[in-house]
Amino acid sequence: MASLMEWVEGARPRTLPAAISPVLVGTGAAAAIGDSDVGYGLLALAVALLLQIGVNYANDYSDGIRGTDQARVGPVRLVGQGLAAPSSVKAAAYLSFFSAAVFGLALVAISQTWIFIPIGLACIVAAWRYTGGSNPYGYRGLGEVMVFIFFGLVATLGTLYTQTLTLTIPGLLGAVGVGALASAILVANNLRDRPGDAATAKNTLAVRLGDARTRRLWIVLVAVSLLAAAGCALWRPWSLLALASAGLALGPLRTLRSGATGPALIPVLAGTGKLQLGYAVLLAAGLALG
Repeated sequence: MASLMEWVEGARPRTLPAAISPVLVGTGAAAAIGDSDVGYGLLALAVALLLQIGVNYANDYSDGIRGTDQARVGPVRLVGQGLAAPSSVKAAAYLSFFSAAVFGLALVAISQTWIFIPIGLACIVAAWRYTGGSNPYGYRGLGEVMVFIFFGLVATLGTLYTQTLTLTIPGLLGAVGVGALASAILVANNLRDRPGDAATAKNTLAVRLGDARTRRLWIVLVAVSLLAAAGCALWRPWSLLALASAGLALGPLRTLRSGATGPALIPVLAGTGKLQLGYAVLLAAGLALG
């Protein structure tokens, strides 16, 4: 029987900046045109957090029953380590998705943005199909692409649209920046797990690219996020504040360039999450200022 702390660790708190950041930037983009709504933002935040927790539990369940989590480093694997019954972890994933749907329906009803009902369903299906089902896309190297779409474009622009009923170019650029860093979090995670994934035929993008190119991909994604913030400055000059978050990339970058592997890469995952959150806070503030 897993303890409460093990359940919390199984939710993988280090990944939660990927859920918080798009809501911050989307709300900042709404404030940029004078139409932000904190209440709508909090509902969007609840949806994003619950979806992230749900996908983490779903990943734990699906990888656990496939046997790909038995020799992993990093966070607790509830199923893979035999800490919780697979049915219990699956139920936790379903409960998280259901709760996200409830908050999502409330947001849609209040904001009258009914188009987000099918989009929300697509988010839940994508969350489950990452490692679940008969042909999970995470096992085909598409995880980073889907994270960019759903935890970058959809989450950021969805937050913006529910508050303003419109989209903006700074909002789109912010979504690209946030999505790039969300993908970088997954790149760091999959680089750490690459040897074990390769041995169990989990062909993540890190497995397909190899060690050296995966490390370069992380650098490219961070650079894309900074370029996106610079692009926002063409409309909202204070967006340049987000460039100050580059300092948070130095520690993870040094670790990557050192050739660290396995558990030594865990700080890169945590550091990338901090980088994304710092980036989002500064970009949201920059978009709102002025």
